[in-house]
Amino acid sequence: MKQLILGNEAVARGLYEAGCAFVSSYPGTPSTEITEAVAKYQEVYAEWAPNEKVAMEAAFGASLAGRRSFCGMKHVGLNVAADPLFTISYTGVNAGMVIGVADDAGMHSSQNEQDSRHYAKASKIPMLEPSDSAEALEFTKLAFELSERFDTPVLLKMCTRVSHSQSVVELGERVEAVKEYETNIPKYVMMPGNAKRRHPVVEARTAALIDYAETAPINRVEDGADHTYGFLTSSTSYQYIKEVVGDRYPVMKLGMIWPMPEQSIRAFAESVDTLVVVEELDGFIEAQCQRLGVVCIGKEKFSCIDELSQNIVADALAIEREVGIALEETIPPRPPVMCAGCPHRGLFYTLKKNKITVLGDIGCYTLGAVAPLNAVDSVICMGASVSGLHGFSKSQQGAADNKTVAVIGDSTFIHSGITGLVNMAYNESCATVIIVDNSITGMTGHQHNPTTGYNLKGDPCTKIDLETLCRAVGINRVRVVDPYDLAACDAAIKEELAAEEPSVIISRRPCALLKTVKHKKPLTVDADRCVGCKMCMRIGCPAISMADGKAKVDGTQCVGCGVCEQLCKVGALVAPKED
Repeated sequence: MKQLILGNEAVARGLYEAGCAFVSSYPGTPSTEITEAVAKYQEVYAEWAPNEKVAMEAAFGASLAGRRSFCGMKHVGLNVAADPLFTISYTGVNAGMVIGVADDAGMHSSQNEQDSRHYAKASKIPMLEPSDSAEALEFTKLAFELSERFDTPVLLKMCTRVSHSQSVVELGERVEAVKEYETNIPKYVMMPGNAKRRHPVVEARTAALIDYAETAPINRVEDGADHTYGFLTSSTSYQYIKEVVGDRYPVMKLGMIWPMPEQSIRAFAESVDTLVVVEELDGFIEAQCQRLGVVCIGKEKFSCIDELSQNIVADALAIEREVGIALEETIPPRPPVMCAGCPHRGLFYTLKKNKITVLGDIGCYTLGAVAPLNAVDSVICMGASVSGLHGFSKSQQGAADNKTVAVIGDSTFIHSGITGLVNMAYNESCATVIIVDNSITGMTGHQHNPTTGYNLKGDPCTKIDLETLCRAVGINRVRVVDPYDLAACDAAIKEELAAEEPSVIISRRPCALLKTVKHKKPLTVDADRCVGCKMCMRIGCPAISMADGKAKVDGTQCVGCGVCEQLCKVGALVAPKED
């Protein structure tokens, strides 16, 4: 049966058909839908892990037990999981283990544009790279076969355009794959003596994989009529090249991006007058060509910044497109903004009003950095707000303690903020951490986490109590505030910053977009009272605008949170009486 599905859904289907029994992931765009989709198959156990490192280690445990396993993450999540990644390369696997990583060229929802292909080379782990949904399904199944054949975890590299585009796939049946667990201390216990003996095994495996790559059907050459140029490419870049040149020139497509087929690349290069390497971000394939002594054109034509497109490729090559059009008009920009009724808005307004330095973190609350709030001074990576606050406080020897905070989300705090808070308690930072608890993992699309009381499938489960957890690691001052109550927020911030010990404020209010949240009636504006002072505009709520010198509330967006009402000095913003 054929079906039109997303690339991420195709990976999930591939996991199902390959007999994968265990999936553990941390949500991260553009990888999230893989785990959400595979959770719908009853034959597969699927979970959200607290972070990517835990997910990878759990997947390895399942592989060790003899069950095919998968862990999924975005590119920056692979940084978190790098520790087990490099060592699992040495141990190898029992049942097949596949690691899904989704890159985000163009930084649509990420803080950097790193190229995960370097991890495959550095960790000496094979990497497959599909270019559409059909390949995503087939490559996922192949990844398990290669994992068990070569005794290695296999990286499956997706990207935004493949993850979130649709194409037709052929659905197959599920196969069951189970192996017995056998104790093997020299293979799985990576103390130095055993690890020394495993390293030569890894190098021999890489050599065997290079031989495999030479004849692997996922590495293919598509001939063309004109051999003036030949294009070496992979992933979405392959799609762009085919849409630009069609069958005019020969194209070599790499489905296995590491290790690469060395002899095949040399032979292809010799068959064309000029070899052009087309790839997004870094010159990864180009560097391999140079190592092999193959002359090619690459990054001097194609930037290592941002994603490619049909038009960018055509313009760089100065050739007429076979397919593809350019818009006649520029699309107006749509900068991201906190939603109407977002519980983080009142908190950030209060921090800004008090001129507090804010070390922020990764989540939708990062939008506290944009106008008109401009209330976040630093964002690095998951958990960095808490650790950074400690360093900021200690380095200034207490001078900044009463005017500096960390802001971190509930899911992000569980992910990697806890250890930073332990460090603060242990080394006695006199600083304040604010956990913005919106009862969900908001930025990636409302996934549950250990603080919500529900698992991936939505079933009730153990709920981690943030107040108890913070006290358990040594924080004595822990309090909860409602961010819709500006006066309470202001009092809590001032009191905790004045305390001479570390403290935690939990700003708790569910995300306004949750289906379970019942909103109040939208506010209205009393035009006779409104003086056009624009005080209500300072919170940046998209439901509020100005028209004819007066404030205006969009009733289709307003959720009646009342934050703007608390700001209006003349009482022009009116909350209707509830039934």
